[in-house]
Amino acid sequence: MNSMTDTVAAAAASAAAKATAATGFRDELLAAGLLIDTGENGLYGRSQLFENVLDRVNVAITQLGADQQPEVLRFPPAMRRTDFEDSEYLKSFPNLAGTIHSFCGNDMGHRRLLRALDDAMTESDEERSDAWMAQQKPTRVVLTPAACYPVYPVMARRGPLPADGRTIDVLSYCFRYEPSLDPGRMQMFRQREYVRLGSAEQVMAFRQMWIERGSLLVTLLQLPVEVDLANDPFFGRGGKIVADSQRAQALKFELLIPLADPRGKTACLSFNYHMDHFGAIWKIVCEDGALAHTGCVGFGMERITLALFRHHGLDVNHWPDEVRALLWGDTEARVAQHMQPMQTAQRAGAGA
Repeated sequence: MNSMTDTVAAAAASAAAKATAATGFRDELLAAGLLIDTGENGLYGRSQLFENVLDRVNVAITQLGADQQPEVLRFPPAMRRTDFEDSEYLKSFPNLAGTIHSFCGNDMGHRRLLRALDDAMTESDEERSDAWMAQQKPTRVVLTPAACYPVYPVMARRGPLPADGRTIDVLSYCFRYEPSLDPGRMQMFRQREYVRLGSAEQVMAFRQMWIERGSLLVTLLQLPVEVDLANDPFFGRGGKIVADSQRAQALKFELLIPLADPRGKTACLSFNYHMDHFGAIWKIVCEDGALAHTGCVGFGMERITLALFRHHGLDVNHWPDEVRALLWGDTEARVAQHMQPMQTAQRAGAGA
């Protein structure tokens, strides 16, 4: 028996099974009209029903964070290229980044572009040449990789943080280049985030609070809850060292829910502590002049919505009564009722 061959074969079989499960769920969603096929893996349209469920989840998230009185900011799904360069995203995730190019040439360049495009259009979709793109140049904007990224340079320009720091509520479409048949791994997706800027103690308390609140939301939606230590998918050979360090310092936790593959788990919420990384990059300081620490809780809006359809079925009329009441009933009152014990405990802890 060749144990190495057996191991490779088992890994290949497992990967094939996961791909089959992911494709099966995707096909169900497409057949039901919940997702709309665009012909590009990971790039979908959404139906009215899908958006309605997502919007109602978003309302519940708003109620979870209402007592924090966050400043609400909304950005387009693009950010300044210089801010993106400063963020150091390319050091860790160059394979996921998406830049925006445009034609910046003259009449001659335009004619070259059109000739190359005419040639390309004689070929099939899969074999088309991209020679016409030689006439494109990078613009001053890039696609937003995470909803919180535009927040930090904006906060830096305001000067020192107030004594109690700042809490920001942000929602944005994000882009990551990872085409997949798994509907839970989209190239364009929405993140709802609460971002905290302040001292290390303020940010750590914020993260713990949101681990509890995020778990509460998922419990109220009657979905499986598993919070585990995690790391980001850092690129390259050195990425493992960075990932190991991130785990060793317990900087990232994820709330995992079985999604496309019932035997696997997908991160639907993440709870992140950046230490003073972004504070140092953008010179964000606290009231006392110390570098600010930052953290965020991120809700994967499409993933939570997909989890609801996966676990409760594609017909929302047959979802559990308590879930329907939470989403389409008095969401504010129901969230407040379940939040009350947490808020009481938080106040007691603050007064201790």
